[in-house]
Amino acid sequence: MDQEKVGRIIKTLRKDKGMTQRELSEMLNVTDRAVSKWERGLGCPDVSLLTSLSEIFSVDIESIIEGDMEENEKRSGNMKRTKFYVCPICGNVITSSDNANVSCCGRKLEALEDKKSMDEEIVIERVDATELYISSDHPMTKENYISFISYVTSDSLLLKKLYPEWGISVRLPWLGRGKVLWYSEKEGLKFKLVGGKVVTKLD
Repeated sequence: MDQEKVGRIIKTLRKDKGMTQRELSEMLNVTDRAVSKWERGLGCPDVSLLTSLSEIFSVDIESIIEGDMEENEKRSGNMKRTKFYVCPICGNVITSSDNANVSCCGRKLEALEDKKSMDEEIVIERVDATELYISSDHPMTKENYISFISYVTSDSLLLKKLYPEWGISVRLPWLGRGKVLWYSEKEGLKFKLVGGKVVTKLD
């Protein structure tokens, strides 16, 4: 850990909470001199205190260790830029409209990189003016299955969880031009753009 960076972030977070060094020290069962030492970059908190600091300041431990609280620029987000994260342990699916530090089951997750598909295993049909119908003959075995399908437009996101040995037959409301994404652990995150045409085929 960089002592100076860690000290600066602790000082910033403490002041953001409106806390004194003494108040923070009492919550951590250390002396206020210890807190002062950290904030002056003359030492770092013991690793056993990191969880408590994380809970007190409502930030992840990694941000404290790295001494970095990088903030995204405020902007009107386009949901088509949504990033997807999948936990390899529990299968939890997490989305973010911008860059984010995402963790699950004690692991930091990296945003999935989507790849445009040119295959024809999944079929998307524009049924009428109100609905998309998504189907597939994917085998959906426990060893290889599509775990979710998502339909994303500039201002909306719909996500449907799927499970092994289930058939793929998904109906979603038509929300306009956008893209449909789907994920399997074996093949990663794939997508294809959808527009106003009646049928688009995907893998």
